Amino acid sequence: MKTVILGGGIVGVTTAYYLAREGHEVVVVDRQPGVARETSFANAGLVAPGHAYTWASPRAPKILLKSLFLKGQALRLKLRFDPRMWSWGLKFLAECSAERSRENTARKLRLCLYSQDLLQELTAQENLRYDLISGGCLYVYRDPAAFERGVAATSVLSDGGLTLQRLTPDEVVQREPSLAASRSQIAGAIFCPSDESGDAHLFSQQLAQRCEQLGVQFLMDRPITGWDHSADQIRAVHTDKGPITGDRFVLALGSYSPLLASKLGYGLPVYPVKGYSMTVPIREGDEAPTLGGVDEHNLVAWARFGNRLRFTATAEFAGYDTRHQPSDFADMLGVARQLFPRGADYGSPSYWSCLRPMTPAGAPILGATRHRNLFLNTGHGHMGWTMACGTGRIVADLLCGRKPQHSLEGLTL
Repeated sequence: MKTVILGGGIVGVTTAYYLAREGHEVVVVDRQPGVARETSFANAGLVAPGHAYTWASPRAPKILLKSLFLKGQALRLKLRFDPRMWSWGLKFLAECSAERSRENTARKLRLCLYSQDLLQELTAQENLRYDLISGGCLYVYRDPAAFERGVAATSVLSDGGLTLQRLTPDEVVQREPSLAASRSQIAGAIFCPSDESGDAHLFSQQLAQRCEQLGVQFLMDRPITGWDHSADQIRAVHTDKGPITGDRFVLALGSYSPLLASKLGYGLPVYPVKGYSMTVPIREGDEAPTLGGVDEHNLVAWARFGNRLRFTATAEFAGYDTRHQPSDFADMLGVARQLFPRGADYGSPSYWSCLRPMTPAGAPILGATRHRNLFLNTGHGHMGWTMACGTGRIVADLLCGRKPQHSLEGLTL
């Protein structure tokens, strides 16, 4: 049976790998010239069950409201006439109660832990090299009151089996000496010793090479324009270079999944949330961090990939706009200089922006649809790197006729 995977990001590539490893014929289709060239290209790089909190929380509505009037907010809402955004927003608000937030976070954590185990297994089996750092991640707080709230919020993660440590400012510097220069600005940190970081784009490239060795065909530079289908079956997808037929299809197009799915009558609750990243070179003599982490006050994440240091920030509800200009990165650059004043060459940045495919509850949408040969693997939000191996394996199990090892509760359409 021929499986056509729509999407060559990290989610599509991991799904292809798990299917090909069992001898399935697999074709991956994407509009980009190579794999992982959009959301997976320059993301935060954190494999972080220790930061699996859902964005829909009791504090989120107030933060979004403030963003309409105050600049510099990490979570930004740009008002626009977009019925899909308003529909998604109402669903998001319905998930913002304390009870729903805790339930959704616990579900995300279980999936993240399952996926991280598979990522570590796959990395070892295939001998992948993608600037992996496995020493844990730091979640740094600037304000004592916010730090105490952050510590209290970790109960949902620790109840789920995750080990977390509370660190004083001195202990933070002991863990990450490059933060010594900003010691006076730190109230404390939460340390997750099992969290990791690595270059998702490099991982995807190497895994795609393994897929090709297993017989996977990558049809790149092929925008998908529509479907050839009946009421309950997909016969082919249309591209600008002609139709691609298959026996089964997996929709893994991230933020663009709902646009293609709408042509079949589906209303996928996935909306793009724009994020920004800045990658700077590390020179000899620079005091760059080793461990990845997040400045919780400014919601700026960082991770090191060999001789590169990446910072990511901002969640902007702005539709499908991926444009950016240097001024968009000014706040992020300021935070980077505060935390690591001698960390890297901040005068030579590479800028990027991408769209995170968010669901209101924060968990991806997996599995079967009313079209009996169409399956979903989309809506991973800001945790796609962390969740990719787990969701790829779950969908591969379903396509192989097996019950997945991980529960699908709360993860289906």
